[in-house]
Amino acid sequence: MKWKQVLAVFAGVAVAGSVMAMSVDMSREAIAERIKPTAKVRLAGDEVAQANGAAQEGERSGEAVYNQACAACHTSGVLNAPRKGNADDWEERIAKGMDTLLEHSINGFNAMPPRGTCMNCSDDEILAAIEYMIEDI
Repeated sequence: MKWKQVLAVFAGVAVAGSVMAMSVDMSREAIAERIKPTAKVRLAGDEVAQANGAAQEGERSGEAVYNQACAACHTSGVLNAPRKGNADDWEERIAKGMDTLLEHSINGFNAMPPRGTCMNCSDDEILAAIEYMIEDI
């Protein structure tokens, strides 16, 4: 007797599920909405991503590049990185000329990796970041 009751419950659930499925909107738009990704993955060097997650529109300012890629080392002087706005740290480097500073920033120098890890920064954006770091000197 109990088997019949169990089968009746399963049958009721199956019928209820069928009725619910028939009431679901099956239009292309509704299906696309239900299956759209819930998140996006952004990788380092992604040319569309910025630190704030907004789409990149044109060239970034020196401050934006600094905040995104340079601040981690150039704020505290990690591995002897010259600190932003610190004349003593920059004096010897500036004496070599802006062309040398830019070349070292683009190609890497000592502990600094190429482009300071900002692989999607243009040469002009790298230059703007250097100028931003030394503007108060």
